[in-house]
Amino acid sequence: MLKQKIVLIGNGMAGIRCVEEILKIDPNSFEITIFGSEPYPNYDRIQLSKVLQGDTKIDDITLNDWGWYKKNNILLYSDETAIKVDTGKKKVYSDKNRVAEYDQLILATGSIPFILPIPGADKEGVTAFRDIKDCHKMTEYSLKYKKAVVIGGGLLGLEAARGLLHLGMEVDVVHLSDYLMDRQLDKTAGKLLQKELESEGMNFLLEKQTEEILGGKHVKGIRFHDGEEINADLVVMAVGIKPNIQIALESKIPVNRGIMVNDYLETEIPNVYAVGECAEHRGMVYGLVAPLYEQGKVLAQRICGKGGDFYEGSVLSTQLKVSGVDVFSAGEIIEMDESKSIKEFNDWTGTYKKILIQDGKITGAVLFGDISESSKLLRMINRAADVSEYLESPTRETSSTSFVATMPDEELICGCNGVTKGVVVQAIGSQGLTSLEEVKGCTNASRSCGGCKPLVAELLEMTLGEEISANQRESICSCTTLSRDEVVQEIREKHLTHTLEVMNVLGWSTSEGCSKCKPALNYYLGMIHPTEYKDERESRYVNERLHANIQKDGTYSVVPRMYGGVTNANDLRKIADVADKYNVKLIKLTGGQRIDLFGVEKADLPSIWSDLDMPSGFAYGKTLRTVKTCVGENFCRFGTQDSIGLGIKLEKKFERIGTPHKFKMGVSACPRNCAEAGIKDVGIVGVDGAWEIYVGGNGGTHLRAADLLCKVKTDEEVVEMTGAFFQYYRETANYLERTAPWVERLGLASIQAVIEDEQSRRELNQRLNEALSIVKDPWKEVLNNEEIQKELYQNVKVPVETK
Repeated sequence: MLKQKIVLIGNGMAGIRCVEEILKIDPNSFEITIFGSEPYPNYDRIQLSKVLQGDTKIDDITLNDWGWYKKNNILLYSDETAIKVDTGKKKVYSDKNRVAEYDQLILATGSIPFILPIPGADKEGVTAFRDIKDCHKMTEYSLKYKKAVVIGGGLLGLEAARGLLHLGMEVDVVHLSDYLMDRQLDKTAGKLLQKELESEGMNFLLEKQTEEILGGKHVKGIRFHDGEEINADLVVMAVGIKPNIQIALESKIPVNRGIMVNDYLETEIPNVYAVGECAEHRGMVYGLVAPLYEQGKVLAQRICGKGGDFYEGSVLSTQLKVSGVDVFSAGEIIEMDESKSIKEFNDWTGTYKKILIQDGKITGAVLFGDISESSKLLRMINRAADVSEYLESPTRETSSTSFVATMPDEELICGCNGVTKGVVVQAIGSQGLTSLEEVKGCTNASRSCGGCKPLVAELLEMTLGEEISANQRESICSCTTLSRDEVVQEIREKHLTHTLEVMNVLGWSTSEGCSKCKPALNYYLGMIHPTEYKDERESRYVNERLHANIQKDGTYSVVPRMYGGVTNANDLRKIADVADKYNVKLIKLTGGQRIDLFGVEKADLPSIWSDLDMPSGFAYGKTLRTVKTCVGENFCRFGTQDSIGLGIKLEKKFERIGTPHKFKMGVSACPRNCAEAGIKDVGIVGVDGAWEIYVGGNGGTHLRAADLLCKVKTDEEVVEMTGAFFQYYRETANYLERTAPWVERLGLASIQAVIEDEQSRRELNQRLNEALSIVKDPWKEVLNNEEIQKELYQNVKVPVETK
């Protein structure tokens, strides 16, 4: 049988999804040729920000590798652009003088970034954020320059800003509206997002219209319409996209804003179709992945002659993680005169929910911080459900059963790929799937943004029970398939003693690792071989290397240690003298009962520490930060114990030793808990004649009350129990895992069983004491070595850790 020739112009997510669907329906009837302008196979553009940050590489976001094309007999012309179509002769012409004949032609040319038509937009240092090439350009600039400006406070702009922050640049985000992501969020959610991102170091200039990009050959700054000017070494345009319709214009294929198509994604030219961001359907052009995948499925059925559904348009919805913050919106997001709404706002937890209702029907929703109801709300919006259905339905808080167990089979698990709960459950049962990767490969659930992974994992657990695959563990980074436990086991068994040795012996895909695995391996090696391993300074984050916290203006803050929050007149005089000498911009009392000196220049850090002649408070370290105390029985009329004495004893015992993440303690002399012991990693509360030890608390964005670990009588028992808990956390937690999620993951009962067992407790404390016995102050090495100072404070730019 003679195969029909399909030519696909565009190797992006929409076009390739259409090809995937065609191969599912009829894998043997077509000869497929693809033109792709980039020198890469099909990749997930949603994950570009992770490439920019250096957390992952192009191979890790590749959806279909080179082998997939070969396996399916697809001819891919990568790094080659189709420039014209002769629709009469059914031929496609490329920029490399290639001619390809077709029976069916799919245009999936995507979109191009919109560049503001302002003076200076063509200067060196101005770029878009759209593809791998843009990522590489921005990364190169971050190695040479300091100040970046991102124009556009939408999703793309915020992800670009996050990546540049991670690369060590100072970042201003310029936005025309008075709040962020104004096309996807309402003002309340947009302001919440701004507050969260400002805490990560982003600076926002809202209600600003860019008038000119300043500089000679290279960009030097930006001038706004109101006359204000700011400096910039790099300008990233992220103000929007527009359909790439150039080849349609050249080929006389009808266009409006995009390439016009009907409900079957057909253009007005026979056997020519358009799908994705370049297509205009019923006056709409879609830029989100879910509608593009819906289009691809309909078009595949049409090309294969299966009839099937026609495309009626999509309800726009966004469910994603913006710089670590979960947000969701769908349908109508702004109240109208005739609409009503359900609103819930929790300022303490930083969560917000708004559901819009018109004529008793749910028409839209905005969620911030907690998006657990997103799939349910999207389904209700799609079918204009009555609000009473929502009000009567169970939530995570009210349901006593698994959340996914209450979902109907038709509810979406993966909004990006249109995969329902029923499809996932059926695939698990019929295909014998036992892992997240297998479910993703079979159903496409979690294949795009990955936000639905927890739901897919919950479905696996619900469906398989104890038969669930052990392969649910995640690798420590994209450089390896090995999990944390596997890496630690290999280090122990093979007695590996260096990060590069670990990478080489264990088959890392990258020779020098990445910003995620290098600090982790450095920690694991030091934890496993405390007396042998020499800490690798180059594997640490910038704050830890410089012994100070970088601020958004590029200066640093310095925090001397004050044991238990107690100081004296001599130390206060030294701090005051240093503040005067170095023109410190701000002197701030911290929540950890210490003094923070802000606005210190990087070059002054060695001398300021030398003048202070005080131990570092390690406000930047993955170690014990503070032990907060109340005044205790010596002064307070309610105090039942010496909280200051115990707090100082604990702080001096555990300071400077490395932990998987920052570690905070609190000691309160009575249940009034003035030291906030109930939300610390370890919190100790005095009661009549005893101490209660609480663990796993967190006072951050994910508030968690600490659990009662045990009750003891003496200070010595507190130190013993705390030491065992501290070491058990050091040995079993993932790097960058706080005690709160660690306690939830292991379970309080299992931790208690280890700590309460006398032998295991003794062994944990022995290993901890061995590690403590050789702990040195790394700051002393810096102060005593001019070469290290020159390297750290004058020449080298190092990556900044993100939250």
